[in-house]
Amino acid sequence: MCGRPALEASANVMWALVERYTGHVGYHSGTKAPGLDLDPPVIDCSGWVALLLTAGMNAANQRANRALFSNEDIEALHTWSDRMIEELEVRFTQVLGGDQINLGSLPSYATVGLRQGNGDWAKNHPRPRGITHVVQIVRRPRDGARFISESQGWAEPCGVRLLPLTEWLEVTREFIKPGEAWAVNAFAKLEGQATHN
Repeated sequence: MCGRPALEASANVMWALVERYTGHVGYHSGTKAPGLDLDPPVIDCSGWVALLLTAGMNAANQRANRALFSNEDIEALHTWSDRMIEELEVRFTQVLGGDQINLGSLPSYATVGLRQGNGDWAKNHPRPRGITHVVQIVRRPRDGARFISESQGWAEPCGVRLLPLTEWLEVTREFIKPGEAWAVNAFAKLEGQATHN
C-alpha cells in the first residue's frame, strides 16, 4: 500500500513551493507558471494551484514508482479556475458545495473554487459555475497545520500568500455559500489508502 508515503511526498513538495514563493511573487491575471521566471515574478490563481497540484501529483507518482496520476490527469489542471474544479470533480472526487464547506468537512488537501465576481477577463471562457478564484489547502509538514495557499489579486499584499485555514474561512465567509463555493480533493484516493495502512 503506497497511500501514506505518496501523500506525504505530495505534501512535502507542495509545502516547499509555498515556502519558496510566498510573499515573493505578485499576481497577474492570465499568467501561469512561466510567469515565475519573469522579473518581477507573477502568477494568477489557477496557475499557482495548477503548479502546486502538478508538483504534488508528480511527487506521489515518483514515491510510488508508478502512475497514481496519469499525464492526462496532470495536463487537465492547466486551465482556468472554473474548469479546474470541474476536471478535479470528474476525475477524483465528489464536490462539496457552499454551506457544506467548513473546517470539519474540508479534506486535508482540498482545492476550493469561489465565485468572487465576474470581471471582463472571465468572459474568455464559458464558466458554468461562475468560479473566478481557486485556492489550495496545504499542510505544514512539522505539525500538519492546514493553510490556504493562493495567488490573490484583490487582497493586500497581492500575489502568492499563505493564511491559516481558520483565518481564511473567516475572511472568505461571504463567498462560502450555496452556488458560490465548491471544494474537491485531488488526493482523495491517497487519503483513502492512507487510512487503511
